[in-house]
Amino acid sequence: MKIGNREFEIGKKVYVMGILNVTPDSFSDGGQFVQAERALRQAEQMIADGADIIDVGGESTRPGHTQISDEEEIERVAPVIRLIKERFDIPVSIDTYKSKVAKAALAAGADLLNDIWGFLYDENMAALAAEYDAAVCLMHNRETAVYDELMDEVISDLGKCLAAAEKHGVKKERIILDPGIGFGKTYEHNLEIMNHLEQICGMGYPVLLGASRKSMIGLALDLPVTEREEGTIATSVIGAMKGCDFVRVHDVRANVRALKMTEAIRKGGKSDG
Repeated sequence: MKIGNREFEIGKKVYVMGILNVTPDSFSDGGQFVQAERALRQAEQMIADGADIIDVGGESTRPGHTQISDEEEIERVAPVIRLIKERFDIPVSIDTYKSKVAKAALAAGADLLNDIWGFLYDENMAALAAEYDAAVCLMHNRETAVYDELMDEVISDLGKCLAAAEKHGVKKERIILDPGIGFGKTYEHNLEIMNHLEQICGMGYPVLLGASRKSMIGLALDLPVTEREEGTIATSVIGAMKGCDFVRVHDVRANVRALKMTEAIRKGGKSDG
């Protein structure tokens, strides 16, 4: 799969997407230049730590978040994307569900559209992806966490996302799926999906797992968001064992190392004896 100017060997290894949030609660010094420079330094560190993709987000999508205007989101993300693409040779993803923001991000150099509503919030996203031949990540989401048969319904909902993509001409080889840990799901739902990720991976598309620091980990370990690195690593390793191709994380270096170890074990080493 090609994202930007890089080829990703799907099924050969698990790639790491580093999270770069350019929201006021992440970078509070104020001033566009200072904010962009801080973001750039964080991107540089993640690249040094082994990130394969940088995912830039300008609006918090945590439960209960306040939606911001397209213009404000563009002002946050476009300069950062432009700077990263100017200074580093790495694919950049834009974490947005709004087509106006996505278009500005693509114009700034973004290579992948990461949509938490999987093209079902703003169908112009699909047309835009097709126009730019951009890679896309379609995430499962719902307004309410009500299911009769969780896995069947998640797969069915993702099918609707895929239909929206196909309707507008997005090529199959440009699509990644995301089961949407933490979105429209209870704690128990999230654990069940983690335990059955192979069903999502069996849909015939690369799969991205985004569980980093989420409430599922906090509830399981009874820990605040600042102390969820080990729990995140556990989800990354399970994701790798279940067949995921990408993980989206905050703590890049630790997850890269854990995944390298997982890969070494899965491949099997030569005996010393």
